[in-house]
Amino acid sequence: MEFIGQLILVLLMTTLLGQVFARFNWPPVIGQLLSGIVLGPAVLGWIHVNETMTLFSDIGVILLMFLAGMESDLDLLKKYFKISFTVAAVGVLLPIIFIGGACLVFKMKFLEALFIGIVFAATSVSISVEVLRDTNQLQTKAGTTILGAAVVDDILAVITLSLFTTFSHEGGKSGLTSNFYLNLLFEALFFVFVWVVYKYIAPTFMKLAEKINVNYSVVIASLVLALGLAYIAEFVGLSAVVGAFFGGLAIRQTKQEKEVNSSVSAIGYSVFIPAFFVNIGLSMTFASIGKDFVFIVVMTVLGVLSKFWAGKYSSEVFGLSRMDGNIVGAGMVSRGEVALIVAQIGIAHQLFPKDIYSSLILVIILTTVISPIMLNHFIKKSQAA
Repeated sequence: MEFIGQLILVLLMTTLLGQVFARFNWPPVIGQLLSGIVLGPAVLGWIHVNETMTLFSDIGVILLMFLAGMESDLDLLKKYFKISFTVAAVGVLLPIIFIGGACLVFKMKFLEALFIGIVFAATSVSISVEVLRDTNQLQTKAGTTILGAAVVDDILAVITLSLFTTFSHEGGKSGLTSNFYLNLLFEALFFVFVWVVYKYIAPTFMKLAEKINVNYSVVIASLVLALGLAYIAEFVGLSAVVGAFFGGLAIRQTKQEKEVNSSVSAIGYSVFIPAFFVNIGLSMTFASIGKDFVFIVVMTVLGVLSKFWAGKYSSEVFGLSRMDGNIVGAGMVSRGEVALIVAQIGIAHQLFPKDIYSSLILVIILTTVISPIMLNHFIKKSQAA
């Protein structure tokens, strides 16, 4: 019953702080993130990271990305694939160079510095999606570029992580086998399977679900598809959010899309998605701020600039305006759960010094909080122009 009490606090705090930020025309998601910081060890210490909250958080990010997939125009995604791939590729390379190089200056070993660069290579689009949804920017050129780049970014980050663990002979396996090339084959086969799901399985599956005389059978079927693709994606070594996103794309082209979107939004935003945002905040403590203050500041600045510049200038090369370039850059800054997952892999396999783990978590959270503030600022500036 203890978790029920914690969940009540989470729902009340996220709603209240979300409303406070909304009243000042700031993204409510910032209030939800701060809810975790306030309720967690950093301030009140009423809630700590635990297995149940993490489970709710995992479901929340899957549902959030599933909804993002349903709101993504695949034709636009295809149209902007080149720009999305370029933004993602540069966005993986710059953090590894900037942050990895800075870690060498802080006298870390080469492999430790390289891995920390990889931690900050992945983008967590979930929070950017929330801001884009709130401001009706999800299907614009900039919004579509961010979504496409984030999906490619996640894949490239996983491949980079696989390369590191394979060729450094350190860490655990990041796929089905210990063979890097075999893992790549399984990941490629996953995308073939996604195409089959999109083209044939999803439409047929949803039609069959419609004929079943059970309440919400269509919604249940869509959740089975989303969770199934998320599970398979993670099983082959990719992130679950990749599978969930493509599950949303598959459902988007079915006749049942509106019913699914409405019902899954209600399920996600009432419980699981607030838990996801709070869970990020729960990881934050202020214990290492004094000792590692310079490290935290340098990592945060480089973490923001590396992704922002990669998104901004790469997209402008492909003809996006300066305003749209700023929006893309800001949308790529957030690290969120992807970086946290990679950091947890690193600490579990001793790939970087244990005494800087809490500082890394703090930097990840800072970039996650800064991103929606930047994104909201540039969107407002673009709309006012």
